Amino acid sequence: MNTVIGISGNILEMGGGSVPGIKRTYVNSDYVLSVALAGASPIILPVIENEEYIFDQVKRVDGIIISGGYDVNPILYGEEPIKAQGFTSYELDNFNFKLIKAACSLKKPILGICRGLQIINVYFGGTLYQDLDDKDGFYIKHSQDSSRSFTGHTILVKKDSILYPILGEKSMVNSFHHQGIKNLAKGFKVGAVAKDGVIESIEKTKDNFIFGVQWHPEGLAANNTKMLEIFKKLVSVSRKK
Repeated sequence: MNTVIGISGNILEMGGGSVPGIKRTYVNSDYVLSVALAGASPIILPVIENEEYIFDQVKRVDGIIISGGYDVNPILYGEEPIKAQGFTSYELDNFNFKLIKAACSLKKPILGICRGLQIINVYFGGTLYQDLDDKDGFYIKHSQDSSRSFTGHTILVKKDSILYPILGEKSMVNSFHHQGIKNLAKGFKVGAVAKDGVIESIEKTKDNFIFGVQWHPEGLAANNTKMLEIFKKLVSVSRKK
C-alpha cells in the first residue's frame, strides 16, 4: 500500500461575497503536489476539536505535515501580544497541539513548515519572536514580495543536521514569515540559520522524527529537486513505521 501523509488543514473565514462568515478548511495545492511528487498519497486533515477524532486522523496516516498559516497566539508561550502580532486562531492552535500530541503518542513522523515549525517549538515549551522587525540584528527581509516559487535569501546548514545531506552547507530558500523562534524548545537542536541568525530549521534529538523548516519548500519542490527531497525524507521515515 502507498505511504499516506496527512497534511494539517487551515481555516479560511469568508469575509464577503455570497457566503460571508462561512468557514472553509483548506491547504494550498502545492503541499498536495509535493507529497504526491515525493511518492506518497496526500490526505488533508480538517481542523476539528474532538481529541478522539484527531487521534483517529493520525492513526490512519503514516506521517504528518503541519502546514503554514496564521500567527501562533503568544499567550501559549506566556507573552502578551505586541502591536505587530498578526491574526491568530484558537481553533487552529488547539487542533495543531492535539495533532502533535497524537502523532507523538503514535510515533508518527512530523514535518512542520513555517507556522508548523513555530507551533512545534511552542508545543514543546519554546518561545517565538512575535515580530522579527522588533528585534535588532535581524536585517534580512524574511517576508519576500515575490512568488513562492522564487528564493529570497540564503540559509547556512549545520553538518550534523537532517538537512545537510539534502542541501549541503548552504542553500537559497523562499521566505514568508514575520515571526521566528526565540527560545528553542528543550530536546531540539538547530539545523539551519539565516545569515542574520534567524533559526530556519529545527529537529528533535531523540524519540520520534520531528523536523521543521521556516521556509516553504512546497512552493519550490515542483522545480527544485533538493526541496522535493525534504518531502521524500518524510515519506521515507514514514514508510518505515
